[in-house]
Amino acid sequence: MADLLGSLAVSSSGMQAQAQRLRHVSENIANADTPGYRRKTIPFKTALEHGGVRTGDPSLSKAELPQIHDPSHPMADGAGNYQGSNVDLIVEIADSREAQRSYEANLKAFDMAHKMNQGLLELLRR
Repeated sequence: MADLLGSLAVSSSGMQAQAQRLRHVSENIANADTPGYRRKTIPFKTALEHGGVRTGDPSLSKAELPQIHDPSHPMADGAGNYQGSNVDLIVEIADSREAQRSYEANLKAFDMAHKMNQGLLELLRR
């Protein structure tokens, strides 16, 4: 019984981690055109207490910010350049799909473990 409950906890932690990842991806997409914005990523760590995962602190991408030439932009320097965002929408869309698929896989595993727990309780009631 403890193993089945542990599998529920592992699946739940996976869903929480992927939901957190999706929040950061959506924030990156929303700020893709914000000057000076750096892409945020979130690492996953193993949670030793039950074998699941948890998220670490978000980190900012160290990739260079592109220089955009637009003398009419309010943030442009004397040469007419300003720093753009280092968010690549293709990468963010791919990350969001991967996070969504991982979330769905964890949800299916959670559902299966829940059904197994219900089946075990039915057997014990007899």
